[in-house]
Amino acid sequence: MTATPAQPYSPSEPRAPRTRRAAPPLLPLRSRPRPHRAPGALRDALALLGLPLVAALVLPAAFAGGGTRRWFGGRAENQRAEAQAAKDAAAAAFYELDTAQRDLRISIETITAVDSTPAARRAVTDFEALGRRIDEASHRYISAVDAHDLDRDDLEASAASQARARLTAAKDELGQVKQELDRFADGLGPLLGKAETQLARLAPAVERARQALLAASNALDTARGSGLRADDLAARLAALSPELTKLNQGAGQHGVPGTLERAERVTREAEAVRAEAERLPERAAEIDHRLVSLRTRAQALTTRSEQVEPVLSELRRRFTAACWQDLQRVPGLASENVAQAEARLAEARAARDEQRWADATALLSTARALLNTTDEAVSAAGDRLRRLNAVQKDPEQEIERTRFTIRDAQRLAMAGRNTPDPRHARPLDDAVARLERAITGLQGRHPDYWHFLTETEEVRATVGRVVALIREERGATAP
Repeated sequence: MTATPAQPYSPSEPRAPRTRRAAPPLLPLRSRPRPHRAPGALRDALALLGLPLVAALVLPAAFAGGGTRRWFGGRAENQRAEAQAAKDAAAAAFYELDTAQRDLRISIETITAVDSTPAARRAVTDFEALGRRIDEASHRYISAVDAHDLDRDDLEASAASQARARLTAAKDELGQVKQELDRFADGLGPLLGKAETQLARLAPAVERARQALLAASNALDTARGSGLRADDLAARLAALSPELTKLNQGAGQHGVPGTLERAERVTREAEAVRAEAERLPERAAEIDHRLVSLRTRAQALTTRSEQVEPVLSELRRRFTAACWQDLQRVPGLASENVAQAEARLAEARAARDEQRWADATALLSTARALLNTTDEAVSAAGDRLRRLNAVQKDPEQEIERTRFTIRDAQRLAMAGRNTPDPRHARPLDDAVARLERAITGLQGRHPDYWHFLTETEEVRATVGRVVALIREERGATAP
């Protein structure tokens, strides 16, 4: 359905009762006011001309009630705008300086946390001086802002001009201090880089130390599980516990350099404990093997030393005393050394059973050195007899061997030269003379063959040193 609007006289709406107004009293015709109406066009024109006047009267009153400034203030308003712009620029400069100072303070704190060198202390002193300079410039800026209320309605042009001048000067001073701060920050580059590098190393170093301690503890548990006590390793690991406590306390309490050094030391020592704990089963097996091997060698040397006496007997019978006199003590020395070695092996066995690994290793090394000395002494007797037999049978072989060595050195000394260098020629000439004297000593009924052999060995050694000198000098001067 469509609603039908009510009509003024619709039957559905009750009509309000009409009230009759009393008729105005009748006036005489001559006394009635006669309305004077302007023509319609003239009336509209007058209405339009009156609108600007109304607006001029109404609008200032409307806006003045809201507390805003007058729209048309002339020179004072221009000065106010310039002062406000100077205030905004000074505020921006103040904010930039404050931000830069905060950032630089963080850098200084980073350096002082890591570095205690004179350069770092000098940087702190210079930063404090800059801080005082910044405080002075900031105070002048804040004083300039507080001294002038740019929002005042009755602000005079002279006051606005003075405010602009003070705020501009404050802004310029803040900018100059900011430049000084930037130059100081640039100079901190090396110190800051070093500090940041150490700080970057701190957390990984501490974590490596913790992991190394954990790995050492696990390796020690594994070794003990295989029946090895490893008491010395356990004591070394326990000694690192206070160091771990200090690492957990952090660099704030112990300093970055000290914490870094402690973390690296704990890592090294824990890794050493872990490595030794992992090697314990292998080390025990190695010690067992060395015990068996050295005991077998001692027994073999005992047998060999018994053969020294027949060798000495032959040397006494066939050669002069100078050829064998220094070997007289070999049998007794061999027996004594073997006995000492066997005693050290017994001690090493006991140390191994008690799992004193370091003691066992040291005792085995001592036993091995004794057996090596015995082996050399026993071998020397047989070698002496062999060499004396060879030179007695054919001394020319030893002579030619030595002469060949001398001639070879002489050719090298003359290579590329008309005359040899005296530093090379003199020792070679002496070697020739020494060989000739050794050959002469072979004449007679009982020549000293051992002296002959030692002389030819010395001659070859001397010639060898001259050759080495020549090659070194020519190698140094070669392009």
